[in-house]
Amino acid sequence: MELTTDARDLAASLLSESLPRRWGHVQAVGAKAERVSVALDRGDRETLIAAAWLHDIGYASPVAQSGFHPLDGARWLRRRGFDERVTCLVAHHTCAIIEAEERGLADELNAEFGQEDSPTRDALWYCDATTGPDGQDFDVLDRLDEIRTRYGPDDLVTRFINRAAPEIVAAVRRTEARLAGL
Repeated sequence: MELTTDARDLAASLLSESLPRRWGHVQAVGAKAERVSVALDRGDRETLIAAAWLHDIGYASPVAQSGFHPLDGARWLRRRGFDERVTCLVAHHTCAIIEAEERGLADELNAEFGQEDSPTRDALWYCDATTGPDGQDFDVLDRLDEIRTRYGPDDLVTRFINRAAPEIVAAVRRTEARLAGL
């Protein structure tokens, strides 16, 4: 549990005061990961929970460099010697590669951080893509609509969501099936 505790404490130090709304989202994603982790092998549970707590640290001003929070957060974690698997999950959370393409950062993201295709990755995406900006629970389709509405039809984030939606929804549905099978 040291990894989880370190992740939660680090996220709190970066987000709780400077970005309280983002912190509310992260707290809900972290709590959801704790509940969802039962669908994973024991060895993957702490990794999921730590990645959930850290997935949005790239928004914090001491961390933000490129303006692309998954890449910024992962780079910051790596420089501090944080767990490599957690760092890569943060880098690629919730279909980040598609947003990276929209931003012209896909080559950097892929060159610097490995991407996994696993139940742990799916569970992280589930936790993020079913949690609203204020920590509320959403069905994934409603959450994607909320993002589109918040950013508007011509925004880069909306373009990303439109392209990534099938992959995000598939990851969420796979996690829901794993949870239903318990």
